[in-house]
Amino acid sequence: MIKFVDTGSPSVIGSFGEREILYAFHDIDGTHSLIRDWPPVMSIVLHYVSENGVPDGYDSDEQVKKLVDLAGTEPLPETDSFCIESAGLSALTQMEWAIRRAIDKGHITVPCDKEQNRRKIEMIRKGEEIFEDPDTAEMTAFLTVHTPRLFKFYEKVLNGFCRDKNLEIAKKDPDRFIVSGSKEFLSMLYEKGVKNYFVTGAVVEKGMGMHEEVETLGFEIGSGKIVEDLIGSTWTDKIPKDQIMEKLLRTLGADGKNVLVVGDGRSEISAGVKMGALCVSRLEKTDTFRRNLHKTLGSNIVVESYLEEDFQALMK
Repeated sequence: MIKFVDTGSPSVIGSFGEREILYAFHDIDGTHSLIRDWPPVMSIVLHYVSENGVPDGYDSDEQVKKLVDLAGTEPLPETDSFCIESAGLSALTQMEWAIRRAIDKGHITVPCDKEQNRRKIEMIRKGEEIFEDPDTAEMTAFLTVHTPRLFKFYEKVLNGFCRDKNLEIAKKDPDRFIVSGSKEFLSMLYEKGVKNYFVTGAVVEKGMGMHEEVETLGFEIGSGKIVEDLIGSTWTDKIPKDQIMEKLLRTLGADGKNVLVVGDGRSEISAGVKMGALCVSRLEKTDTFRRNLHKTLGSNIVVESYLEEDFQALMK
C-alpha cells in the first residue's frame, strides 16, 4: 500500500485529501511507452476514410504504403484535433467515427437516419462509445464489417510508419522509448505492494503487438510481477475502457477510492473519475489543450515526468 497526500503542490489540479492505494490501472501508449507514435497515423487513416469512403481495395498493400508515406506530412485539422480529443477511445470507435463522417459527407451510401448519424459523430468526439438509439440493420451490418477491417488497416500503417522500426531499436535501447521515470514509478508501486495493471485499447495477443512492446521495454507481466496483467481489446469487439476498468474493479473486489488511474487519454481519466479513483494525467507541459481538458474531466494530478519533485512529494 502507498499513500498519496494532497500537498497543494503545482502538480495537483484537483484536490483529493489522502488516499491509500492498493491497485493501479495504467494506460500504456504515451503514459509509459513511446514506441507507437500513433496520432499522425490515426489522423491520416481517418482523413483518408472520411474523404474517400471505403472503395474496393481501400486497405490494399499499395494504400498502406501510400498512407505510411503521407502520415505526418501536412496538417489535417479535423482529424488531427479528433485524435487529440479521442485519445484512449477504442480503436473500433475511432474507425466508426471516420465511417460516420464519410456517410455524412456523402462518400458512403448506407440506409440510415442522417440526423442520428450526425449526433453520434458528435457524441464520439465527446468521448461516448455506446449508444442507446439503435442504427438501422444496414448501418449496423456495414459497421460490423468495416470497423475491424479498418482497425487492421490502421495497424498496418502504424507498423510501417513507426512501430516496427521503433520496436527493433527498443530491443537494443529500451530506455529511448520509456516515459521519463516510468520504470522507477512502477517499481516503487510494486515494492510498496500495489498491484499494477496495464489497460489498453490495442489488441492484446501474448508475444505479439502491445504485449511484445511492453516486454521489450522491460516490464515483466504476470502474477506477482511488476505488471500483474495486460488487458486489452479484440479486433471485433468494441470494449470501452470504462467497461474494462469497471470489470477489473469488480474482479478485484476493490473500492475505487483505493485505485490509482494513470493515463493520457480522456477515456481512462473519465473512467477513473467515475469510479472514484485517484487520477494522474501524464501529459507534456506544452500540451495545454489536454491539460485543460483533463482538469475539466476531474483528474487530480498532472505530470510530464514521474521523477518531478512535486509529484514525488505526494507519495508517502
